[in-house]
Amino acid sequence: MKKIDAREKAIFLCNGKKCGKHSKELRKALKHTLKEQGLKKEILLNCMECTDNCKNAPIVCLQPHNIWLGEVADKDVPSIIAMLSK
Repeated sequence: MKKIDAREKAIFLCNGKKCGKHSKELRKALKHTLKEQGLKKEILLNCMECTDNCKNAPIVCLQPHNIWLGEVADKDVPSIIAMLSK
């Protein structure tokens, strides 16, 4: 087993069947904002498989705070980044 150095904060974006229909543009907005704010090396943006919360698509999970958000839109990106900055 090998320990991997990882970022302390992460945004997990559901990429399941229903969320995936919405998450492409959301992922672009998150990537752009992280890069623009110089947070790309501090916050990992990662896609995950279905979270089984399809009725609230798209789903975003913020770690290490364990905050789960549903019905996320591009306009919510600044608030999401702010939640991780606390």
